[in-house]
Amino acid sequence: MQPELIADCVHCGFCLPTCPTYTLWHEEMDSPRGRIHLMSGLVDGTLELTDTVVEHFDRCLGCMACVPACPSGVQYDRLIETTRAHIEERKRRSVGERLLRRLIFEVFPHRRRLRAALALRRLPAPGPLRPLSEVAPPWHNAGWPPEHLPGRGPRVALVAGCVQSVVFGDVNAATARVLAADGFDVHVPRAQGCCGALHAHAGRLEEGVTRARELAKSLRGYDAVVTNAAGCGSHLKDHGIDGAVDVSELLADAPAPAQRQPLAVRVAFQDSCHLKHAQRLETEPRAILRAIPGLTVLEPADQALCCGSAGIYNLVQPEAARELGDRKAERVLATEPDAYASGNPGCLVQVTAALRRAGRPLPAFHPIELVDASIRGLDARDVLAAARR
Repeated sequence: MQPELIADCVHCGFCLPTCPTYTLWHEEMDSPRGRIHLMSGLVDGTLELTDTVVEHFDRCLGCMACVPACPSGVQYDRLIETTRAHIEERKRRSVGERLLRRLIFEVFPHRRRLRAALALRRLPAPGPLRPLSEVAPPWHNAGWPPEHLPGRGPRVALVAGCVQSVVFGDVNAATARVLAADGFDVHVPRAQGCCGALHAHAGRLEEGVTRARELAKSLRGYDAVVTNAAGCGSHLKDHGIDGAVDVSELLADAPAPAQRQPLAVRVAFQDSCHLKHAQRLETEPRAILRAIPGLTVLEPADQALCCGSAGIYNLVQPEAARELGDRKAERVLATEPDAYASGNPGCLVQVTAALRRAGRPLPAFHPIELVDASIRGLDARDVLAAARR
């Protein structure tokens, strides 16, 4: 933990309404201010690392909505990351918790294992493993884009990701096509691994940073390292890759933008927490959507509140995650959209699951897929009909 950062908090309370778990339970210790108070007690020795204390930290989504809201500049992102590492080093969890977390990290960062696990997703899962089968999407796409799409512009490498490359391989393919169409020299090296974002988010900070730096080495020498998964991009910007950039901000400086064709779709766009709060990117993803003729961007209410995905949160805190996901789905449906879009794979999985629970599944896209469809001149009805739900 970092006691010098704890002292920055003046306990003003501006963070409280930004915190999804505080809005759920209205419990001080489930707010950023309350958790910082707990951190202080752990540092000065007046508080023991009991199950109750750990539960309050486990309930934090790590959505970072409190960070831009704080007038004192408290680095809560650093505090919760190091506190979770402290907990994982010193607290022995229950057998069920250890089993679930071990399974997650033995499977998710490994593409072949994850593909095999998804093939079994329809089988009943016992006890602590049930959230895995409940959240698993009814689709997957493990296609890999061409390793090189030549262009005359800057040389860029696309981060394929672990979950992204298995569940949303079509998003990677669309990203590579759009970058190439807009003039970039695009590379998607197969010799790249997991970035470590899931690890760092769950208290395995050392492994998370190590993986980020290993990925940085494997993608060295490019003008930019492009991410299309908000959580991965945030982690890489914080821990290891110079030149890491979200695809939406890179397209703002495209060397030779391709012509966009009309795509008449009403899209409810959800801000990903790690784009909006951590990377401070709000205008960029909207700009690439609004550049599509005929497309309407709809804004669901409560954009700043997390959908409940948050790394592995919807697996280890399934009840709270479900409530947050259902709330987000309700806000999305209130806009009466044709489709739903978000710039993070976790959000797409989480909210589509909530929409299916509500009995109103929607075509769901990463924004770059809609840009790709526009550049290729696809018919809106065909795009919606073929979309994941």
